[in-house]
Amino acid sequence: MSKYIPGNQKHLTLNDRIYIENELAKGTTFKDIAAFLCKDPTTISKEVRTHRLSDWYHKGTFYNAKNFCIHRYHCQKTNACGKILLCGIKCASCPTCNQTCKDFEKERCKRLDKAPYVCNGCTKKINHCTIAHKYYYNGRAADRKYRELLISSRSGINMTKHQLHQKDQIISPLIEQGQSPYQILTNHPELDMSVRSMYTYIDKGLLTARNIDLKRQAKFKPRKCHKTQITDRSVFTHRTYSDFCSLDLSSFVEMDTVHSSRESNKTLLTLFFTKEKLFLAFLLNRCTKGAVRLTFDRLEKRLGTYEFISVFENILTDRGSEFGDPVSLETGIQGIQRSSIYYCDPMRSGQKGAIEQAHTMLRMVLPKGTSFEFLTQWDVNLIVNHINSTPREILSGRTPYEVALETLGEDILKAFQLKPIEPDKVNLTPKLIRFNH
Repeated sequence: MSKYIPGNQKHLTLNDRIYIENELAKGTTFKDIAAFLCKDPTTISKEVRTHRLSDWYHKGTFYNAKNFCIHRYHCQKTNACGKILLCGIKCASCPTCNQTCKDFEKERCKRLDKAPYVCNGCTKKINHCTIAHKYYYNGRAADRKYRELLISSRSGINMTKHQLHQKDQIISPLIEQGQSPYQILTNHPELDMSVRSMYTYIDKGLLTARNIDLKRQAKFKPRKCHKTQITDRSVFTHRTYSDFCSLDLSSFVEMDTVHSSRESNKTLLTLFFTKEKLFLAFLLNRCTKGAVRLTFDRLEKRLGTYEFISVFENILTDRGSEFGDPVSLETGIQGIQRSSIYYCDPMRSGQKGAIEQAHTMLRMVLPKGTSFEFLTQWDVNLIVNHINSTPREILSGRTPYEVALETLGEDILKAFQLKPIEPDKVNLTPKLIRFNH
């Protein structure tokens, strides 16, 4: 499986399931489907067998729509049940034939007992198929069934009402006496729960006691959700902020990401040239290591390897998990080292304060809480062009585009898809994007 493919690869998506449905109709094997989706073939096999739909198809059966016996077309038996003395009707047309006949053998299709386990892509026409019990795989129905199971398996608590009531009779009176959950569980090990679980039950209102009954709970504010940090500390070797400062660079590039609202997974990868004050942004469908790597590869193809090395020689970024694979970012398409990545200290965003200031201008157009779901790279380029066409006092009233045109050159700016905006047409408000939709 490629480590550059976006996503955590834990769950099949709706598009994946629709692809499986379409490929089954073409007769594609599980191995080929799995190779395209970067999954194991057993994953595809389990998916099809778990979410295949049963379909009772009555055409093509002999007399009785519920007769599944393999001998039903040639069977001449009568009165196999022995309940009616003068029964002249063939047993094959009797509803109880399969339950009473000793010679009953259920008709089976080998296609349903082994891969692909479904009738999708079967070469037999439905009208000529005598199997009454058919199975089909539908991508949308499978995804809906999977989501329902995913939600139901995570809702509620793993406890009966009677068990919860018994625990409540012990916990709530002691909390009213001022005891903490830890103190209660220490003195009552028969409760068989963790401190975290007790806090959760109280917070959800499952117990008589409430949050306000706890001694300190009401004083705490909700925790802020910080960006996921890199867990592998070995990547920071020779890449720390102190190592970066020892280089004593006058010009370098700062890198960061700007997240959308919770309704969207799209993210903006931002780059800032500290000397020219030039700001770049690229739209990512997922905030992952692979998505960042693909953006770097795309830039290298536009600029050329040696131009990329000269422009992005040194990059300073934070410790977000999307930057957790510096070797892949530093290694070019042809295996040449194209850049050097360095990381700020934990919780020290001020060490790359220039790009943080540039984000304030970006947030003028895309305020916090804005969804990037319907944003395109063309929209992002438009915003970047307006930001880079804004004069800066630190540049003596010149715009970042004008300075970059002298230092980087016109070809590089074209590769970045940048162009100047007339001074009176620069717009740094949300209307800039709304008027273009």
